[in-house]
Amino acid sequence: MHLLCDRHGHPLTFTLTAGQAHESTALVTLLEEADDDVVDYEGEPIAWPVGLAGDKAYRANWIDEHLLDLGIQPIIPSKNNEDRSVRTIPFDHETYRQRNIIERLIGWLKECRRLLTRFDKTAINFGGFVKLAFIQRYLKLMCR
Repeated sequence: MHLLCDRHGHPLTFTLTAGQAHESTALVTLLEEADDDVVDYEGEPIAWPVGLAGDKAYRANWIDEHLLDLGIQPIIPSKNNEDRSVRTIPFDHETYRQRNIIERLIGWLKECRRLLTRFDKTAINFGGFVKLAFIQRYLKLMCR
């Protein structure tokens, strides 16, 4: 499961891939779904990310270029075996520290027993329960 959330930890969208698929293969799909899903009543985008923080698995030149083409600042650390001086994009360590927001969202999803144990065999059923968990979270926010 690949998630996208805002800086407050509110889930925006997700996508599912096979367990053996690399994380970075879902990035383009995730951003496209966010472009389609996060819209107002008239179909206009509500917001577009200024920056996207990801772990070292998302460190690739094509990802940096793709994010920059979309107007998104990549906040992805360099790999240990990579020469940091070759990379043209500066790394914002202070902003990267906020990446724990997505980790807390994942932790919250794991509190939903049905998602943690993944009783559902098909991706469509599992995805439906992920959406249901998102709805529950937004309802709790709205009813405060």
